[in-house]
Amino acid sequence: MPRTALLVLADGRLPAGGHAHSGGVEAAVTAGRVRDAADLAAFCRGRLHTAGFTAAALAGAAATGHDALTLDDAADVRTPVPALRQVSRRLGRQLTRAARAAWPSPELDRLHRGRPRGAHQPVVLGVAARAAGLTAFDAALAAAYESVGGPASAAVRLLSLDPLDATALLARLAVELDDVARRAADAAARVAEEGVDALPAASAPLLDITAELHAARHTRLFAS
Repeated sequence: MPRTALLVLADGRLPAGGHAHSGGVEAAVTAGRVRDAADLAAFCRGRLHTAGFTAAALAGAAATGHDALTLDDAADVRTPVPALRQVSRRLGRQLTRAARAAWPSPELDRLHRGRPRGAHQPVVLGVAARAAGLTAFDAALAAAYESVGGPASAAVRLLSLDPLDATALLARLAVELDDVARRAADAAARVAEEGVDALPAASAPLLDITAELHAARHTRLFAS
């Protein structure tokens, strides 16, 4: 498969529902913790090295061919907040639909049958990457990029931020994105010998707390 599949998988136009999710930045804006481009940069960097790292490793492990249902259980354990579990599975369900249309595979079909209400999005991303002929590093990179690309895109709407500033932020994170993806792929490679305990469980408690508060709000643009 051509590496172009990675561009398709990471493209914000892929109909996987990501446009409806802010990655927690809407709640941070509402709370006054993200007010400008500098705040957004700190938010994205923190998310990348916590939730983004965990998601990247799960995606990498799924792309390597480890049992997707076992990885989905591991993702559940690493997503302690009900609101975020619900969003992750909703996004995973939509991504499964898009991936099965683009890269039909028995593994995607099995995941769909095993989790008809939706598997966690990073696991689906990894299985889709494998179906597309991509590597564990590719899957990890796509997941890491999504962990910051979503919030950056949402902040343009939420803060009336200059899109050029959001793009510049993502460009400045390039080295860190590659590093997170490499470490995530390394962790994924250890799953064969060590089991899912080899995967990171980095978390961001404030994101978890605000996700629950955000889910209870009646007025919001994004799911989280």
